[in-house]
Amino acid sequence: MTLKKNAGQSPKRFLIINPFGIGDILFTTPLVRSLKEEYPDCFIGYWCNHRVRPLLADNPRINRLFDLNRGDLKKIYRESFLNGFRESLKLRREIKKGSFDICFDFSLDYRYSLFAKIIGIRRRIGFNYKNRGKFLTDKIDIAGYHDKHVVEYYLDLLRFLNIEAKDKSLELCVPASAGIEARDIFASRGIQVNDKLVGIAPGAGGSWGKDAAYKHWPALKFAQVADKLGDEFKAKIIILGDETEKPISGAIINAMLHKPVDLTGKIKLELLPAVMQGLDLLISNDGGPMHIASALGVKSVSIFGPVSELVYGPYPDTRKHPVLKWDMECRPCYKNFRLPVCAKDRKCLRAVNVEDVFTAAKALLS
Repeated sequence: MTLKKNAGQSPKRFLIINPFGIGDILFTTPLVRSLKEEYPDCFIGYWCNHRVRPLLADNPRINRLFDLNRGDLKKIYRESFLNGFRESLKLRREIKKGSFDICFDFSLDYRYSLFAKIIGIRRRIGFNYKNRGKFLTDKIDIAGYHDKHVVEYYLDLLRFLNIEAKDKSLELCVPASAGIEARDIFASRGIQVNDKLVGIAPGAGGSWGKDAAYKHWPALKFAQVADKLGDEFKAKIIILGDETEKPISGAIINAMLHKPVDLTGKIKLELLPAVMQGLDLLISNDGGPMHIASALGVKSVSIFGPVSELVYGPYPDTRKHPVLKWDMECRPCYKNFRLPVCAKDRKCLRAVNVEDVFTAAKALLS
């Protein structure tokens, strides 16, 4: 069954379900835009995790956020079963009050679509991965994401509503107040309006947890590229990362000849896009900051190892966002959401050399 735009009972209330990290959230924004363009008066709710809420909070196309995923609720339950129970009931009540007609479920977890069915959402659209889509009414069978970008997979679900995306670019809205605060942060650290700014995000991949290190280019190489850019362009280097990435940032700072501005652990996600908007260039591993740069139109150079840049890389304009990689017969090894044990000590990352990253960065800054 498909839904015609002019049918008598056109959908008016959509729920987007995506419990994942920064990149995955931004990958859904072309779909959100397409829904709003097709149904300008529709109501869009978005169910995400608490950490990524700031990336959606100022999106004018989203009418309501529900920012507690299963992982967030588990943490609350561990601290207090009673509080967890209360928050679960509250979440169920609030989503049910939304009276949603259709949900797009990107979770790959049957429990979300089961929940949607229980609260009365009639059409549940998503991916059938490992038969976890049994509670979906409209589904596409997948074994993983492998032959095209995740954004393209997500947009494929629009075919159930006979919608074709006109604009596939990522979207991220930065409020003016955040921009003012970011400029104050720069000024307090001696950064002038005309300074050339290069951001370094040496961590990234936070949603991978303990396996994030498998995506990290060596800290010493980041330091060498940063120093070369400082010498060539008189650029000021800004190190970005969250609290958990202080060891990586510290290793870079200690190895650099020209000391950078260290914002590691000092910028919350609410402010990170505004800070990144002021950059001339970002150099990053495969991870959230790279996708934020793509969404903001900030030039970037990214280094990829075990993950396919075709599937998870900058999207859609690769000219402003070149990817550096070292192809091997075993790369990419991250397939069907699984990362095998590396028997080659991450050679695909370590083999990416400083000069190539510097050359790509220089071309974007010149």
